[in-house]
Amino acid sequence: MTTNPLILPGGEIATLFQGRELEIMNAVASAYQTHALGDSFVPHSSFLRFPDSERNRIIALPAYLGGDSPGASMKWIASFPGNLALGMERASAVLILNSTETGHIQAIMESSVISAKRTAASAALAGHTMRGDDPIHSVGMIGCGLINFETFRFLVARRPELNALSVFDLNMERANQFLDKCRELAPNVNFSIASSVADLFQQKSIVTLATTAVTPHIDDISMCDPNTVILHTSLRDFTAEIMLEADNVVDDVDHVCRAQTSLHLAEQQVNHRQFIRTSIGEILNGAPARVPNGKIPIYSPFGLGVLDLALGQLALQFATSQGMGIQLENFLPEPWTERTESVVA
Repeated sequence: MTTNPLILPGGEIATLFQGRELEIMNAVASAYQTHALGDSFVPHSSFLRFPDSERNRIIALPAYLGGDSPGASMKWIASFPGNLALGMERASAVLILNSTETGHIQAIMESSVISAKRTAASAALAGHTMRGDDPIHSVGMIGCGLINFETFRFLVARRPELNALSVFDLNMERANQFLDKCRELAPNVNFSIASSVADLFQQKSIVTLATTAVTPHIDDISMCDPNTVILHTSLRDFTAEIMLEADNVVDDVDHVCRAQTSLHLAEQQVNHRQFIRTSIGEILNGAPARVPNGKIPIYSPFGLGVLDLALGQLALQFATSQGMGIQLENFLPEPWTERTESVVA
């Protein structure tokens, strides 16, 4: 018995996900909960880098996720920050879904949309969860790219009380373009551009960082209110000293303490990981979201393949129900025992 994989282009996935922010966040939450219970397998990501090109990379993320609908997947995602200056997207990706019963490919998807959605939904979910009953009125964002835009989308969907957004970016034109796009999502929110990173950290419910920094560039957050939740999506913005003094929550301890992230640098400095309190999956499964330790909470998600898998399964479900995608006929060859073989002398 052969299977015919479904091909899903990025544009169709974007259409399928429109207006489904809460469903996407629920899928991400469920994946985190399953992962925290140990019903998953997420090997370390493999980084393909290039000579004389420190910022460019292609990453392979394999994953297995159990639960009610077990599955396996592989994401192959390229990140080339220089694309932005060329008017192109920074990231491009493909996601392959496999059956855990036969191993056959179920779907092949463009995955930059899924990758951005899962990253942003993870950050917004953490912000929502770690704030708890405290309202989210004012948000600050450092880095005016796709990930923070999507994070704003999910925060607005989950927290309708949000009424102010301030942003900071080294490129003023990009910052203005970013706010124009955000106004389309939430025209009733008050928007502003911060004059500095220090200014942005003040009087915010949540601060998100989604930059392309490869080394720490922020060494002081003393101006930040202790009740502010920081979503450190880009992972390499803060010095090790800041991470050692923070209330650290991660998605997976082993994954995030590698590849020269800020937490990895902190671990190298003190030779332990005791400064990491818990994971978002453990919080969703009942661990305290906040503790009264006077430390500023920082959420640092490495980005797990189980999230790509969960949203890939969701996209496949939506596409199947709506008759979207391209069915790839005869993808697998006939069994070798049934093929007619010949040798040309």
